[in-house]
Amino acid sequence: MQIKIFEGFEDFAKAFKEEETKDVSGTVQEILASVRKNGDAALREYTERFDQVLPESWLVPKSALEEALEGLDHDLFHILEEAADNIMYFHDRQKTDSQLDFSPDGTVLGWKVTPVDSVGIYIPGGRAVYPSTLLMNVIPAQVAGVSRIAMVSPPGPSGLPHQLVMASAALMGLEELYAVGGAQAIGALAYGTESIQQVVKITGPGNAFVAEAKRQVYGTVGIDSFAGPSEIMVVCDRDDIPVEYLVRDMLSQAEHDPDAGAILVTTSSKQAEEVAKRLKNLIPTLPRREIIEASFANRSAIIVADDLEEIFEVVNEIAPEHLEVLTEHPFEDLHRIRNAGAIFLGPNSPEPVGDYFAGPNHTLPTSGCAKFSSPLGVQDFVKTSSVISYSAERLQRQGEQIIRFAEEEGLFAHAEAIRVRLENK
Repeated sequence: MQIKIFEGFEDFAKAFKEEETKDVSGTVQEILASVRKNGDAALREYTERFDQVLPESWLVPKSALEEALEGLDHDLFHILEEAADNIMYFHDRQKTDSQLDFSPDGTVLGWKVTPVDSVGIYIPGGRAVYPSTLLMNVIPAQVAGVSRIAMVSPPGPSGLPHQLVMASAALMGLEELYAVGGAQAIGALAYGTESIQQVVKITGPGNAFVAEAKRQVYGTVGIDSFAGPSEIMVVCDRDDIPVEYLVRDMLSQAEHDPDAGAILVTTSSKQAEEVAKRLKNLIPTLPRREIIEASFANRSAIIVADDLEEIFEVVNEIAPEHLEVLTEHPFEDLHRIRNAGAIFLGPNSPEPVGDYFAGPNHTLPTSGCAKFSSPLGVQDFVKTSSVISYSAERLQRQGEQIIRFAEEEGLFAHAEAIRVRLENK
C-alpha cells in the first residue's frame, strides 16, 4: 500500500479536495418518517432488516444490566470506575450557577441555569464497542442535573447491546437503555414510540445514517453536533521522537473508520520517509488492516512543512479533532493553536489517554468544525434563561430612550407598552 507524502500544505490541499460523499439523506428521511408514523412497528421492521435480530423488549431489562456489571472481571471494573471518576472530576469544574445582579435602584438582571429535561444518548455498536462514549456523554449530563437520561445502542446477536455498554450503564446507575440503533433509534428518541418516550436533546456519535438522522431531527430536538469521521493530526519538529510513537499515534485513529483521517506534519523529510516505511510494513499485520488501509487511501497522509510556522498554519486551516503537539516547546506553542478539538501536549500524552482516562471529553468537533465548535461538556446539557426585573425608578429613567428605539424600528406597540407605564406614574 502507498503512504502519501506531500511537500507542504498546498500540495496536500490539492490532492485532498473534499470528495462528494454518498448521499444517505433520502433513505434517512424515509426511516424517520416511518418511525414517526408507525412507532414500534417501524423499529421492528428496520431492526430486523439491518441488525438481523429482534429484541424481546426494546428496553433492556434491569437484570441484564446488573448481570453485565457483575460479569466484569475485577480489574476491568476498577478501570471503568477510575475512568468515570476522572471524567466526573473534570466535568464537575465546568458547572455554572445562576447569577443575579442587584442594582442600588432595585433592578435585578441576570440569568437562570436549568438542565434540559431529558437527553437521549446514542452509543455506537458497529465496527467497535464504545463504553467510553457512554461515560463521556452520560457523566456531563449527570453533572448538569438532567433528570432523565435515555440511551440507545444497537442489539447484537443476543438481542441485547454489547456487554460492556450494559455494564457501563449499570455502573453509572442508569436503567433506561434501549436495544435499537441506526437512524431508527434517532427517530424514536426525537418523536417517541409506544415504548420509547421522546427526549428534548440527542447526543452521541454514529455512522453516516445516524449523523444524517440527527441533522434531520434538529429543531424537533436539540443535538450536540453534526459529527463526521474521527481524525488525528500529529505535529513534530523534533528528531528525537521515536518513529514508533508517530506511527502508533496515527494508527490510533486510522483504525476507527475507513474515512478516518490520520495526518503527520513534520519538518523532517527523513522522519516522513521513516514513518511512511514503518507504516507500510506494519499495517498489513494489524487486526483492523482493511479499515486502516482504506483510511490511508482516503484521508490520511504525511505533510513535510518548511518550519514551525507552516506547521501551525496547517493546524489552523484543517482544525483537527485531535491534535498531538510533539514540538520542542509544546506549551510555548500553545498560543499558536486557534483551531483544534482536543490538544495533547508532549510525548507522554498520546491521544488514547484522552479517549479513555484523563477526564476531558472525547466527543469533539470533526471535519473542520473546531473552527467554531467545542468539545461536549456540561454546557451542552443546560440552558440559560435571562432574568429581568426593572425597578420603577429605572423604567422612568430609561423609558423615553426605549420608546425612541422602538419607534425607530417602526414597532409602535412596543413603544406604547413602555409609554403607558410612564403615563401611569
